[in-house]
Amino acid sequence: MRLLNLILAVSLLSCTTDPLPVEPDNGTTEKKDEKGQETPADPQKPGTTVGKTLVIWYSFTGNSRTIASALCSHITADSLEILPAEAGLDYAANNYAIGSSLIAAIRENPSSASSYPAVKDVQVSFDKYDTIIIVTPLWWSQMAAPMQSFLFKSASKMAGKTIGLIVTSASSGISGVEQDAKRLVPQGKFLSESLWIRSSQVSKAKDLTAQWYDKMITPQSGEQSMKVKITAGGKSFTADIEDSETGKAFLGKLPLTLEMSELNGNEKYCYGVSLPKNDRHYDSIQAGDLMLYSGNCIVLFYGSAGGYSYTRIGKLASTSGLSEALGNGNVSVKFERL
Repeated sequence: MRLLNLILAVSLLSCTTDPLPVEPDNGTTEKKDEKGQETPADPQKPGTTVGKTLVIWYSFTGNSRTIASALCSHITADSLEILPAEAGLDYAANNYAIGSSLIAAIRENPSSASSYPAVKDVQVSFDKYDTIIIVTPLWWSQMAAPMQSFLFKSASKMAGKTIGLIVTSASSGISGVEQDAKRLVPQGKFLSESLWIRSSQVSKAKDLTAQWYDKMITPQSGEQSMKVKITAGGKSFTADIEDSETGKAFLGKLPLTLEMSELNGNEKYCYGVSLPKNDRHYDSIQAGDLMLYSGNCIVLFYGSAGGYSYTRIGKLASTSGLSEALGNGNVSVKFERL
């Protein structure tokens, strides 16, 4: 009899373009101040707080690991890996005897906890998440058994959540996996379109996941507000975000709380939020300009500047009180949609 013990820690994928290392589990940039001193980027510590999206993934060959990492380079999300309780199992051995037997047991009695293989203990507070993205491989036209185990146990906590499904397979269609997901989480609000990434397409996972997410999660630009609220030092400001690839990607990452560092007496900056860049040289930058530096550094100017290449994210509607709110040192700044 297989027991389900599910209390395991959530790990935050840094939202950078660097993928997680793909281990075959069988089957930066620097910013210089005016004096030329360098401030090293720290992609492992982006200075952001947890968003409202959770990416749950299980990987046997490493493909789902790569896909989950690609998605988390595009959005702000927590990442939860599901692992079998017994490490080192080769599900592909003896013509996939272990894997096929696990799927057969679930098919025979899908309503019994004893039908599902044990996975390692995990701990996750579902209450703080609005959206859950499931990344899973396909086994014999069904969802991989370890992921089924996790969803079977967690279904009640996922009720009412917006749920997206990303499935990887060699060539088989994913309708069986979609059916499994809706059977296991009957009260989930599933997105109307799942993403199918074939094994031959995994190298394109970054583009495929970004396109799917922006289509399914982010409203079209004509339907969404392009304004954000920026809060610092107990004061709030409104910014107009550019109707551009960079601006839309920035909106897709909100809410964000950044621990921003002081530089040059005119700006606050934070590395670790990767966005599409389209840099141009700015001879004159004004207070209230919200900019992207080197593709992974958010910069909020509270004074004038110039002489660097940036991509514009947006601009504050009013800068009255901005300098006082940001203060002289490092500051926590929250960005959220209006």
